[in-house]
Amino acid sequence: MTRIAVLGSGSWGTAYAKVLSDSDPQAEVVMYARRPEVARAITEEHRNPSYFEDIVLRDSLSAVTDPREAVEGADVVVVAVPAQSARTLMGEIAGSLAPDAVVVSLMKGLERGTHLRMSQMLTETLGISPERIAVVSGPNLAREIVQEQPTASVIAAANPLVAARLAEMSTTSYFRPYTNTDVVGVEIGGIVKNVIALAVGICDGRGMGDNTKASVMTRGLAETTRLALALGGSAQTLAGLAGMGDLVATCSSPLSRNNSAGRLLAEGLTAEEAAERMAQTAEGIKSASAVAELAAQYDVQMPITQAVVAVVDGALTVDEMGARLMGRDLKSEGEL
Repeated sequence: MTRIAVLGSGSWGTAYAKVLSDSDPQAEVVMYARRPEVARAITEEHRNPSYFEDIVLRDSLSAVTDPREAVEGADVVVVAVPAQSARTLMGEIAGSLAPDAVVVSLMKGLERGTHLRMSQMLTETLGISPERIAVVSGPNLAREIVQEQPTASVIAAANPLVAARLAEMSTTSYFRPYTNTDVVGVEIGGIVKNVIALAVGICDGRGMGDNTKASVMTRGLAETTRLALALGGSAQTLAGLAGMGDLVATCSSPLSRNNSAGRLLAEGLTAEEAAERMAQTAEGIKSASAVAELAAQYDVQMPITQAVVAVVDGALTVDEMGARLMGRDLKSEGEL
């Protein structure tokens, strides 16, 4: 029997755990939940009351409050915690990881201070080969997935056999994964789209129309692609599900945490106040400065990201943000 550990009982972790258990009802899927009442509800009532009270989970899905117990003997370990807290948790479970376990990142953030993508952070903290790490990204609005609305996604791994194995383990009637070996491109798409979604949320909050939001999304994709290319990623990846697909979903949906956070910033809340108002982590607020710093390190122009960072830091008002972006030098659209 396959044993799968899912570290994190938030909305995306719960949704992906459901996908895994629906794909193979015989698999043992064990979640790590920090709060005992959530672990009990998942195991005994087969629901996650914090996020999906109305969704029934399979009996084969359970939860524990000790992350080391969750990963013990697991063939696959899925990490679905906020990016900025992942390093500490990996330090706790490193000694319990099976020698051949594959580690899957659902995280869409860049670590502050180190500027590491999550796959790089996992390699460093767990002391394992990049060949044993995969990432999942794409238009992954958790509420729609648990409602079994048709969704396509991307599983990327340096080893195509690992990606193919995980895709087989994640295939259901409603969840269709594609495989990719461009880990850099897939991760950068998932990271930067959160920052662009903050900008679009600000536009929503200020009552701006579809022309404005389409412009921000399109130019946001351009700067995301510039950064991915500078780091060795592929432009083709950014034109697909993990790039454009994820960007459209995250920027457009009211289910998007980052879009919602952007709306709160537009109302005049500080980044700290917006974070407190949110029930879940808006990774864009946490990762924006790290993205801007990484872009500067590689001499990549990312004006939308820089403007969002200035708003988050309180150095720029939301009204000044538009003027800064519209006042940039004229250039050919074809210039990346």
